[in-house]
Amino acid sequence: MPDKRDYYEVLSVERTATVEVIKRSYKKLARANHPDRNPGDDEAAVRFKECAEAYEVLSDGEKRRRYDQFGHEGVQAGGQPFHDPSDLFGEIFGSFFGGGGGRSRGGRGRRGRHVQTSIRLTLAEAAVGLEREVEVSRQVKCTTCNGSGAEPGTEPAACVHCGGSGQVIQAQGFFRVQSTCPTCRGAGTTIRDACTECRGSGKTPERSTLSVKVPAGVDDGMTLCLRGEGDPGRDGGPPGDLYVEVEVEPHPLFQRQETHLICEVPVSYTQAVLGTEIEVPQLDGSSRTITVPPGTQPGETFQLRGEGLPDPRGGPRGHLHVEVRLEVPREVDGEHAKLLRELAELENNQVTPERRSFFETIRSLFSGEDDEPNDAASSGDASQETA
Repeated sequence: MPDKRDYYEVLSVERTATVEVIKRSYKKLARANHPDRNPGDDEAAVRFKECAEAYEVLSDGEKRRRYDQFGHEGVQAGGQPFHDPSDLFGEIFGSFFGGGGGRSRGGRGRRGRHVQTSIRLTLAEAAVGLEREVEVSRQVKCTTCNGSGAEPGTEPAACVHCGGSGQVIQAQGFFRVQSTCPTCRGAGTTIRDACTECRGSGKTPERSTLSVKVPAGVDDGMTLCLRGEGDPGRDGGPPGDLYVEVEVEPHPLFQRQETHLICEVPVSYTQAVLGTEIEVPQLDGSSRTITVPPGTQPGETFQLRGEGLPDPRGGPRGHLHVEVRLEVPREVDGEHAKLLRELAELENNQVTPERRSFFETIRSLFSGEDDEPNDAASSGDASQETA
């Protein structure tokens, strides 16, 4: 099948990629090319379907083995059609909060299309969880035809192409391949007199406001699933789901590492040497006092157990890591500078001379001359002559 691209190329992964790497790449590409994000873009729709097909093969050990050995023919000769791309998207993105996808079991009804939206939260909001209203554009069942797509007083007729089964079987050499009927698209029925309200689709557009419960500790990039809040299904199939992608804004004071928080707190040189008590901010706007012991080094971290973020999956709460940052003043007054010089002498540390300029210092280093030693030497010579 020369018109199909290599599945590894489609997902932008190496042939040795692990299942986790393949899944991560698929999620990124599927989200970018999802029809809801690219309305009217036929090329994006093709890429979305292509990614789903590649992931379905490469994430399955047996299918991947056959594909590596025989190519596309190795995974399509068995007669099993690929899943609906939207269903696969629901299975992957709905795994966090109970989402799912697929066709309805026990009948020809097809699951409705999944709908996607996003919400933006501050880190403080994500820490405690909340309930947020979102507006979504979705389809609802047509009230005129009650979702059948047929004009009131008429009924859909059995598809003459597939005989009402919704599937057609084609022979390819020794194999028999079953696929969705192209005429009725798997419904098993066709509409002769379409409903004038929905033009035979059985659905009408609607702008809805829904309430989303955001669990405490939700992280940036997570996806929440509202089961059954997508588009209605066809022919008795279940409705699709609503997927809400969470975006968490960066915080000016706290950095997040999973459920842990990191906060840098500045201390002066004297505080680090002699010890002190410092105020540590909290996400809720309050603060608490911790003791910095004498001799604390720059970059040293103090752990406040259980004061991080809750785990939305039910795990233990994270910790708050307070990192000490040494703060050096850019300017000091005369008395402050004098005391620091006395401290430098006490510690036997070399510091920049008080009166000598930078260029004078450089000149004296290259010439081998030093004003103060020369003065002392001159005094010594004078003493010898006097003696």
